[in-house]
Amino acid sequence: MTLEAWLQNIAQQHPKQIDLGLDRIACVVDRLGWPKTPEGVSLGCPVIVVGGTNGKGSTCAFLTSILHAAGYRVACYTSPHLVSFNERLTFNLLPASDDQWLAGLQAIEARRGETSLTYFEVVTLAAFQLIRDQAPDVAILEVGLGGRLDAVNIVASDAAVLTSIDLDHQAYLGHTREEIGWEKAHIARPHRPLICADPVVPETVLRVAADIGADLWRLGQDFNFQGDRQQWSWAGRGVRRHAMAYPSLRGANQLLNASAAIAALTALRHQLPVNQGAIRQGLLTAELPGRFQVLPGQPQVVLDVAHNPHAAGVLAANLDQ
Repeated sequence: MTLEAWLQNIAQQHPKQIDLGLDRIACVVDRLGWPKTPEGVSLGCPVIVVGGTNGKGSTCAFLTSILHAAGYRVACYTSPHLVSFNERLTFNLLPASDDQWLAGLQAIEARRGETSLTYFEVVTLAAFQLIRDQAPDVAILEVGLGGRLDAVNIVASDAAVLTSIDLDHQAYLGHTREEIGWEKAHIARPHRPLICADPVVPETVLRVAADIGADLWRLGQDFNFQGDRQQWSWAGRGVRRHAMAYPSLRGANQLLNASAAIAALTALRHQLPVNQGAIRQGLLTAELPGRFQVLPGQPQVVLDVAHNPHAAGVLAANLDQ
């Protein structure tokens, strides 16, 4: 079958489009025989997981671009795609090919047995299979929905990033920031960095981080940023980054996302060292279509995927500026 036919097929396998939980995917992982630790499944390389309500895609783009500029072989798994399904998984900034995706999907189907998986669960497992096959130096993984029960959360990560906490998917995650924060904070791992870039952290995030024993990095306490019209700087836990150009991605909120990415790389600097030049280059060359993307020509056209109240508010502020 073609990739399109495979995708149509797996979309019909499970009775629900969204069915949160890790039991089904854990059964298939056991059949696949992937190595596991108490913190989750090993992908064979350092992993940074990115969650939150808004800003996940931008933060993944910054992390990927900076690490690529530093010379690492980088895999990045995100969702959903904007134009082509292949966008969901990139290796060194290039989308995985149809043949690669087909190989990953076939590998999962061969071990799925009678377990019914959602579309997202199958695609996520296929992406993990490809990451294990390609053996990159580092993998960046974007959480699909929530955190605690999302398929991505089955992985043992070396650092986790929470970009923001706000109202979205309330039917699955809760109706308040506190409830949603509790769900999202469970991407944390014991003794591993948990970077929180939300300026007003829900108390539930603090409690979950403490209960799990994560190394919490809070914006305004453990890291911060400031800037003028021409450049900006970052500081956190004894490390300072001065005279950086503003990120290529537009919008005032992108400094929050860039700061979270730098905090994660700073927390992992002994495992994944990155120099100042790579950070500068990565911020300047990061690309993410559909995030306040201004098209050239007249009339002026701006593309943005703002899809919840928090994101719409940010879009309105950016348009005002």
